[in-house]
Formats: sequence, C-alpha cells, structure tokens
Amino acid sequence: RFTRSFKVRRIPKVPRAKEDDLIHVYEADITTLDVDAIVNAAHETLHRGGGVCGAIHSAAGPELERECRAKYPEGCEPGDAKITAGYNLPARHVIHAVGPRWRDGKSGEEALLASAYRRSLEVLVENGLKSIAFPAISTGIFGFPADQASMIAVNTVRAFLDDHPEVDVIFCCRGDANLARYRALLHE
Repeated sequence: RFTRSFKVRRIPKVPRAKEDDLIHVYEADITTLDVDAIVNAAHETLHRGGGVCGAIHSAAGPELERECRAKYPEGCEPGDAKITAGYNLPARHVIHAVGPRWRDGKSGEEALLASAYRRSLEVLVENGLKSIAFPAISTGIFGFPADQASMIAVNTVRAFLDDHPEVDVIFCCRGDANLARYRALLHE
C-alpha cells in the first residue's frame, strides 16, 4: 500500500536539451506530485479501488469519487481516459486511465495499454495542461507483465512527445525494480 510518508514534490522546470529530457523517472508516491495531472490506474467504473487508485482517492478526498460518479456514470472503456479535478491533491487534475486486464497476450492487451497512455496524454493536451505523472498502468491487480508494460509506456510516450514537445512526463515508480526498469529504457 501507498503511505503518506513522502513530501510534496515540486517538479523543477529546467531547459530541455533532448527528447528524453521531457521524460522523468521518480521513485515517489504519485499522490504527492505537484503537476498539472496525475494518472489514476482506474477500473472501468472509475470508482475507488485498491492500489494506486485507492491511494489517489484517499488523498483527493470523497469529492473525487462524487465527480467520477456524476460526470461519468457510464464509466470508462479500457484504453480510454477521463479527467476530473484533483481536489485535495497537489496535482490540479486526475486523469483516470483504464488499462487492460492481462489475459494471454493475444487479446489486444498491448494495443489497449498503448491507447490508455496515449489517451491520457491527449486528454492532458485537450485541457491545456502541460505536465503529467503516470503510474505503471495495468501492472498491479490487472496482471500485465511489468517489463512489457514499461516498454509500451515509454514507446507510446516518446511517440506522443514527437508532436507535443511542450509536455513534461513523469513515470512515477514504486520499488527499485520498477525504477531500474524505466531508467534502463530511457537511457539505453
């Protein structure tokens, strides 16, 4: 479980020299990041869940679930994303991205996961926002293999940044293995 032991992280604004300077990797509690939007690895109903989703809902307060239920009573399809306010979070918004449940790797999971990352970025830009922090979507209870998921995440974000260099992206990692996985992909 996530704990509230991290301090609010203010994201430094620095000049960008190359594409991967737009992508940052932090080991942090995503609920403490001061960005335009954090991404919630959400369930299709957009209701409070466990893991990252539960931590985000807890930190944001009950208003987050009320907005999800009122604004999106139909929920959200896998591969899509919806936006709400951030309420008690340092982040001003929450983008709820629904990744796929891992079945067998032959049921369109890769395309749906890439779509969840891409749609989150599109929603960010559509709302005039510039900075976003992602957890490892679908790698928790949805069971997507972490190595494969991180490669899809990094490749999807890089492709999006080709057309949107104004966007700053953070991959917010928990644990040494996850942190090392993203750092290796971004610095090969």
